[in-house]
Amino acid sequence: QVQLVESGGGSVQAGGSLRLSCAASGVTFSSLDLHWSRQAPGKEREFVAAISWSGKVTYYAESVEGRFTINRDNAKNTVNLQMNSLKPEDTAVYYCGAILKTPELGEIHSWGQGTQVTVSS
Repeated sequence: QVQLVESGGGSVQAGGSLRLSCAASGVTFSSLDLHWSRQAPGKEREFVAAISWSGKVTYYAESVEGRFTINRDNAKNTVNLQMNSLKPEDTAVYYCGAILKTPELGEIHSWGQGTQVTVSS
């Protein structure tokens, strides 16, 4: 079982920055693909960014491309999401997720509890 704990959410004005962090435990961190998703009130959860287990491959939603950066620190077992040029529409609960790929059980998905990000205009 992978435990994920997010931190770094808060309130910021439009144009500002926030950095989210997610600490993982329970399995070998370097074996995990990691991602961030978000859910705004009344909307479905949507993908934000992902990073491969090696850190060499990243993916971003079009809505955050060029403003958000995902990175990981395998020495500290953390994945971070640097969010710049924030917009009111970025307001949501942000969730850290992990994918553990196993040869017999397939993919095992885990989620953190979420952290609130509020961007005011």
